[in-house]
Amino acid sequence: MTEATLSQAASSQAASPQGALSQASVPLLDSDVLRTFVAIAECGSFTRAARQVFRTPSALSMQIKRLEETLGQALFVREARQVRLTPEGEVLLGYGRRLLKLNEEAVTQFLAPTVKGRLGFGTTDDVGTRILPGVLAQFARSHPAVQVDVVVGSSREMLARLDAGELDLVLVTAGNPGQEVRGEIVHSEPLVWVGREGGVAAQRSPLPVALAHHGCAWRGMALEALDRAGLSYRVAYSCEHCAGQEAAMIADLAVSPFPQSLVRPPLRRIDPSLLPPLGEYQVTLVKRPGAGQACETLIGHVMAAFQSY
Repeated sequence: MTEATLSQAASSQAASPQGALSQASVPLLDSDVLRTFVAIAECGSFTRAARQVFRTPSALSMQIKRLEETLGQALFVREARQVRLTPEGEVLLGYGRRLLKLNEEAVTQFLAPTVKGRLGFGTTDDVGTRILPGVLAQFARSHPAVQVDVVVGSSREMLARLDAGELDLVLVTAGNPGQEVRGEIVHSEPLVWVGREGGVAAQRSPLPVALAHHGCAWRGMALEALDRAGLSYRVAYSCEHCAGQEAAMIADLAVSPFPQSLVRPPLRRIDPSLLPPLGEYQVTLVKRPGAGQACETLIGHVMAAFQSY
């Protein structure tokens, strides 16, 4: 039973004048049985899945047997110490996950209290913007009536707008000159020297560097490292946003301090033996006092995104 086969069957039913009547006799998949099926598929074992769903392995075995009889297909290949999905089982796993997710969303929509209003979320344009698509998609499912206004800018600007009550939650870089320690650290990673793959900027003297404007933690870390190492350098390019620094590196006009996770071709990390180490930088999450339940949910999504980043 492949997806193509399922589609062909659905098409033939729709084309048949008796399609609507025949659909009434199609058996429905029980969500409890689907949950058991997905648990076994993900655990690779009836025993481990049984502990997860708080039932006995024999009870799970009976459920799967009835499911296979209903569909007329074998869903698992039983081996000595584990089970694996058949091709038909793999098809059903995709449907099962989507159906369980849809069921959860439907129940949440009607039973959870409706939260409405607006939420202002500010972030810098480095790592913060990389997690935004997933975070906003999750939040929209749990709080569809809440409007999220996203603002991208410097850490200093984000904190000022938070204090003015314009934003409810901000992601900022810690350690900027003159910036007090605030919020909770949610991400930390190495800052590394980066240039174009095959480029020559790193070999020039004085070393051309692309930096953010004054007041940026990355700028301070880079200049301090170069001064400490006694290397000759010049600020060849300045831009508030990391996209501008990327442009200078891609053009091989300069090298730049950059988060390790953001290094993508045609950029590469410069050999650590050529330039002084920069250390790690941190991202903090700062909440406006008095922000509501929707803000707490958004915080949870942001922290989860960084945990898997």
